Amino acid sequence: MSSDLPSPAAWQLRPRGSSQGGLRQYNERVVLQAIRLHGSLAGAEIARLTRLTAQTVSLISKRLLDDALLVKGPPQRGKVGQPSVPLALNPDGAFAVGIKVGRRNMDLLLVDFTGAVRERWSADYRYPDPDMLRAEIGLRLRELRRKLGPARRALVQGVGIAAPLSMGGWQTLLDMPQEVAEKWHRTDLRAEVAAISDWPVELLKDTAAACVAELVAGRGRSVKTFLYIFVDTFIGGGLVIDSHLRSGLHGNAGAIGSLPLGLAQGAAAPPQLLSVASLLKLERRYAAAGLDIGAVADARALQAPWRDHTDAWLAEASAAVALSVNTTACLLDFDGVIVDGSFSRELLQALLSTTGTALDRYSWEGVTRPQLLAGTIGSDARAIGGAMLPLYANFAPDRDLFLK
Repeated sequence: MSSDLPSPAAWQLRPRGSSQGGLRQYNERVVLQAIRLHGSLAGAEIARLTRLTAQTVSLISKRLLDDALLVKGPPQRGKVGQPSVPLALNPDGAFAVGIKVGRRNMDLLLVDFTGAVRERWSADYRYPDPDMLRAEIGLRLRELRRKLGPARRALVQGVGIAAPLSMGGWQTLLDMPQEVAEKWHRTDLRAEVAAISDWPVELLKDTAAACVAELVAGRGRSVKTFLYIFVDTFIGGGLVIDSHLRSGLHGNAGAIGSLPLGLAQGAAAPPQLLSVASLLKLERRYAAAGLDIGAVADARALQAPWRDHTDAWLAEASAAVALSVNTTACLLDFDGVIVDGSFSRELLQALLSTTGTALDRYSWEGVTRPQLLAGTIGSDARAIGGAMLPLYANFAPDRDLFLK
């Protein structure tokens, strides 16, 4: 699969409109952006946030209401004057499909205009086979078409796929047959899904997609520059600077899973972060003890008999993550580190706590220690991030989310 990233729209933190002529669509998108960022707003508040005139906001709001992209809320009565009528995004105004192709399972989500998940299909597997995935995705897209009906089908803006790069390269770790790995080297997943989809299709690296979800729908609305860490079968991440996702020359910026955890000495390369802090390592601990490996994703991870094995993994994983955070903080001056993953919120908090303790052991002289923050999206971050690609391409004012 190609490492080139698409360039859908961004979600800037401070939307600014223009009262000059010829910018009708741009100003409409600025108004939609302001409401998405701040929640339902009255016209006067929209004008203040966007710096558009009250008359321009009134005209734009009417058009967006007529287009069913906005809905009116109940009137809010103040101390003086007429009650104001707040405007909110219409959940049924537009839809998008997000597909997460993981190393253990696939999720297909229908996401509405507010970013909420309206429909979900999932499939588990031992390893990802491109032929099986193509058939499964085709089946689910056909089911979705039937379920939506003609009117709502026309409101779907596109499909965004979140998938690991070089899927066939993980053959040994995923116990993938050689012939399946070779299939991936010949597979263009975006093109194959586009051939069976009625809607435009984009593809993005899975951890970058998760970062997009956090950037536009989570803490990224208030934290402008951050390192993003997503813990899954393998750990990965993304890098956001000034509210833009930095992809890098080869699409690998923020790929912290490849960070070494020591000095290279002799012929042996030091272990990488992904070999220590990934959920695959925790799964193998459970498997060796004869325990259900599915507990990595739910509350059982912090309960007996899984708890002892989880604590051992937390000690190793947090030390490795802390080293990676310290290393990147010495190179990049960011506001915070946002950590999320496909596990329970309780295990996320445990990882944050142990990582914070591990960070205390480092000298921060000459370096500003970044704050450690919990991600807000969770396991659906990758699929939701994929769905954001077509939504923001069609409704956000700034199309420059991805910077090389």
